[in-house]
Amino acid sequence: MARAREAAQQVVRGVLMGAADVVPGVSGGTVALLLGIYARLIDTVRAGAGVLGALLRGRWREVWARLRGFDWWFAVPLVVGIVVAVVALASVIDELLTDEPEAMGGLFFGLVAASVVVAWKMVENPSARLALTALVVGGLFFWLLGLQSGPVADPTVLALFGSGIVAICAMLLPGISGAFILLMLGVYPAAIAAVDDRVWADLAALGAGAVLGLALFSNLIGRVLHRWHDRTLAVMVGLLLGSLRVLWPWPAGVGVISRHAEESIDGTGLAWAPATDLWLPAILAAAASSLVLVLSRLARSRA
Repeated sequence: MARAREAAQQVVRGVLMGAADVVPGVSGGTVALLLGIYARLIDTVRAGAGVLGALLRGRWREVWARLRGFDWWFAVPLVVGIVVAVVALASVIDELLTDEPEAMGGLFFGLVAASVVVAWKMVENPSARLALTALVVGGLFFWLLGLQSGPVADPTVLALFGSGIVAICAMLLPGISGAFILLMLGVYPAAIAAVDDRVWADLAALGAGAVLGLALFSNLIGRVLHRWHDRTLAVMVGLLLGSLRVLWPWPAGVGVISRHAEESIDGTGLAWAPATDLWLPAILAAAASSLVLVLSRLARSRA
């Protein structure tokens, strides 16, 4: 009975984490910290990476030993909850990206803008040099995103595989969601549509990339963050700042793949909206920013 109750609690936690990770700018790690399971989550991720690493090296005895010691009662219900949340929300987000790109742009802009503040607060010894690093990286990334024509209308399996690797690596860092990375790479609409339409080949490519990235880079990212903590976070803040170009609500919101016409809608252009169109994206941006800041404060107090 105790095991069943614990599994049910883990499913609920997974649903909350999945709901956070499916939208750009909200980190499932922050939710895990708020729920008091962050340390156990990191230990489980590292254990899973150890299993995958041993499997890739063909060390079968080590694989079996690691599997026997793996925290299955924690991991499996959590993953089930995350999958349930992603599947349930994908259809809603897919339709809103197409029908209300400006409103979704405002929502995502607010989420990521607040994440800039959260990430900067994680810098242990802020300085003018680190602030300049963040600004330079942000300016360069802002310029590079201006060269992007829009989201990828029909990404290849290889592109989705690579996106899965990068997204899972980002999720191992504090304050960045995998959905944000997918949006930055231009494959977020395609990934959401793949979940909504059950495009198993695309989902398999994303999943395989995530598994490989977890196996190869989890320990490396941990070492980099430990050795160059503040500089890594400064670069991350710069990437978040630059990415706001993609999320600016006007003229076309976040940039979407139209389901009504086979075209990409550019999300990197910049314009100012008529006054009558300002209110909804602005309200959503303010509400999203407030949510992220409140969650961050609660998570820090819980930690």
